[in-house]
Amino acid sequence: MSAPFVLGLTGSIGMGKSTTAAMFAAQGVPVWDADAVVHRLYAAGGAAVEPVAALRPAALRDGALDRSALKAWISDDPTALKQIEAIVHPLVTADRAAFLTTHRAQGTPLVVLDIPLLFEAAGLQHVDAIVVVSTDPDTQRARVLARNSMTEDQFQAILARQIPDSEKRARADFVIETSTFDATRHAVAQLVSTIEGRNIA
Repeated sequence: MSAPFVLGLTGSIGMGKSTTAAMFAAQGVPVWDADAVVHRLYAAGGAAVEPVAALRPAALRDGALDRSALKAWISDDPTALKQIEAIVHPLVTADRAAFLTTHRAQGTPLVVLDIPLLFEAAGLQHVDAIVVVSTDPDTQRARVLARNSMTEDQFQAILARQIPDSEKRARADFVIETSTFDATRHAVAQLVSTIEGRNIA
């Protein structure tokens, strides 16, 4: 069994990461989505529901964890985030390990780990290379503010917590420009071919 080449996919808010991840999946590349795992852990029956609800009963809604209630808790209690992370991070880590074990056993040549905070959360040890998705600031801002749930202030607050795009690009092994759908899809196809060719060689 040979280990798959593990490509870490990341990028700042509004850069087109989810769309790019879907393009990797369309190329037949297995994609592990960190955000999707957290959503699953918070949903009814998820492994994080019972332990988090034991700490914050008010966060439980219809058998699931309510994200707005968790955000309110984090705002009110400076220790809340660390308490939540102490429960959720090991569960996410175990899910990622199971994903990689499965694809190692299957001989999968390439997998993608879709991790929004790859640089910020020190996830670099889990990947063989990093691809950063990026576009110009005006396109980024327009995409984010097109979401009905996002205000300018919220957008700026999120940007302030993320490593700047310029630094991410500088630290990346590959950069995919996401200004147009077709260019992004072409870049993904080329990158998959390059990496899988490297593994086969």
